[in-house]
Amino acid sequence: MGDPIRHSLSPLLYNAAFSLLGLDWVMVAFPVPAGSAKEAVEALVPLGIAGLSVTMPHKAAVAELVDERSPIAQRLGAVNSVVVRDGRLVGTNTDGQGFVEALVRGTGFGPAGKRCVVIGAGGAARAVVLALAEAGASEIVVVARRPDAAAAAASLADARGRVGSARDAPEADLVVNATPVGMVGDGSGSHTPVVPAEALGRGQVVVDIVYEPAETEWMAGAARRGAVVLGGLGMLVHQAAGQLALWTGLEPPVEAMWEAALAARAGRA
Repeated sequence: MGDPIRHSLSPLLYNAAFSLLGLDWVMVAFPVPAGSAKEAVEALVPLGIAGLSVTMPHKAAVAELVDERSPIAQRLGAVNSVVVRDGRLVGTNTDGQGFVEALVRGTGFGPAGKRCVVIGAGGAARAVVLALAEAGASEIVVVARRPDAAAAAASLADARGRVGSARDAPEADLVVNATPVGMVGDGSGSHTPVVPAEALGRGQVVVDIVYEPAETEWMAGAARRGAVVLGGLGMLVHQAAGQLALWTGLEPPVEAMWEAALAARAGRA
């Protein structure tokens, strides 16, 4: 569930995996406007729904509505996956795991010992900050419009996290846009994050967790300046694989999910 959600590729990934695994399951996308998470979550058990994938703007709200949170969801205060177990709702978060797996697969970049800048302080940004810290990054600078939210996100990296500004970006090994700015359907009116592409360049890895469009204006600008760029499709696939494992208890067919994602993107081109 999310809003906007009509652009989402997620049902295609999950349904391809369910078919390959021989499961009589189906994933559908529910548009749920901000402020309506409580009613949607309360419907899971009565409707016999086995699990829920949560995206913007509901991750923090759902974290307050589940019966139980995993340790990582507890730290993040954000849930991207709900598993229904014996009538109880268990919330967890696979975003950070999915981000790191996609980063390594897509660029070969390992965060250990590296300086990182994360743009944003919402649920996805916090997941990225925590995942980078757990992967051994030497410094994680959070750049966001709200200083209090930036400080809360940076604190997830303990002593290695701090609040910064766009001026920190040129010295970073990795720069991540973890906001919806530039996404299809984003209503902010802006197409570029608070760190401009002009601040980025050769020797850096630049990741935009937005996956629709395949290449945002910000990514294109960074690529023109020599940066290695990566879009958000890999994070979508790998966080989805983590959720599927939680719901079904089965090994997710990651390659088949990648194929479904790429085929769906090609079909929309």
